[in-house]
Amino acid sequence: MTTLSDVAKEANVSKMTVSRVINHPEQVTPELRVIVEKAMEDLNYHPNSIAQALVNNRTNVVKFVTLEDIDTTEPYYMNLLFGFARGLNTKQYAMQLVTDPTQIEKGYADGYLITGARNKDYDMFDKLDKPFVLFGENHRGYDFVDTDNQTAEKIATQYALDRLYKRIIFIGIDIKEPFEYSREAGYINTLQQHQLIPQIYRVPNHSHKAQEIIHEHFKEFKKDTCFICASDRIAVGVVRQLQDEGARIPEDFGVIGFDGVFLDQVSNPKLTTIKQPIFKMGEMLASMLLQKIAQSGSPQGEIMLKPELIRRETTR
Repeated sequence: MTTLSDVAKEANVSKMTVSRVINHPEQVTPELRVIVEKAMEDLNYHPNSIAQALVNNRTNVVKFVTLEDIDTTEPYYMNLLFGFARGLNTKQYAMQLVTDPTQIEKGYADGYLITGARNKDYDMFDKLDKPFVLFGENHRGYDFVDTDNQTAEKIATQYALDRLYKRIIFIGIDIKEPFEYSREAGYINTLQQHQLIPQIYRVPNHSHKAQEIIHEHFKEFKKDTCFICASDRIAVGVVRQLQDEGARIPEDFGVIGFDGVFLDQVSNPKLTTIKQPIFKMGEMLASMLLQKIAQSGSPQGEIMLKPELIRRETTR
C-alpha cells in the first residue's frame, strides 16, 4: 500500500508538505500543489478521509438546503443533486438533504449549499456560522454559481429575430429576484438594439397560468410572434394554449423555453429551449463549497456558466 512517505519521495518534498497539500491546500503554492497531486495520482494514493476529518476537526458532511417548496425528485433538481454529489465525491464528502430551513444548523456539517434563496432569506444567511454558497444569482455579495441568465435570453431573443419573427414577447416568472431581472434584461437589451419595443407578461411558474395569459390576450397576438419564456414549464403552457386556440406552431407562432431538463423533450411539439448546464453547476457548487471550507470561509466570488440554445420544433 502506498504511503505518505512514498508520495513525498516521488514528489521530492517533505512529508509535511504532502500533509499540507492534503489537509491545508491553501497554505501551499499552486505549483507545489500540482507536483504533489501528480505524485499522488501516479502512485494511486488516496488519503484516508476519516483521518483527514479528524485532523481538521471536520465532519466531511455538507448540507444541501432547499428554501422553497420544491419536489427534489423533479429532473431539474435531480440533475443538480447528482452533479453536487459527484463533486463532493472527489473529496470523499457526504451530503445531507435539508428541506426544513429551521433545521439548517441542527446536527453537524462543515458547510451548506443553499438553493431557492429569496430576498427575504438573506438576513438568515448572515447568522450562519459555517461556510455556505448559493445556487442562483444574488446582489448581496454571497458566493454563487448560476447560468448566465442575461446572456441566455439575449441568445433566445436574437435567435427569434434571426428566424424572422416580427414580434417578440417575453413571459416571465412573477417574482422579484435577480435571476428573473437578468433574464428580462437580456430580452429587453436585445430588442432595444433592434429598435423594437419590449412587451412583457409575468405569471407564476405554472403551465396553467401561462395558458390563462395566452387565452386572455390571444386576439391581441398577431402572426409572426415568438414567445420567449422564463421556464420550460411556462413554455409548455404557452404551446398548449396556442394549440387550443388553433394557432400554427412554428409557422405563425414560435415558443422558446428555458431550462432544457425533461419538459422540453416531452412537450408536443418538442420545445426549442435554452438548456442550462444543471449537472455541471452541481459539480461547480461542490467544488466552490469544498474550497471555501478548506480556506476557512474565504470568499469565492461567482461563477456564471454559459447556456446553450437547443433548436427543436417550436420555432421555424
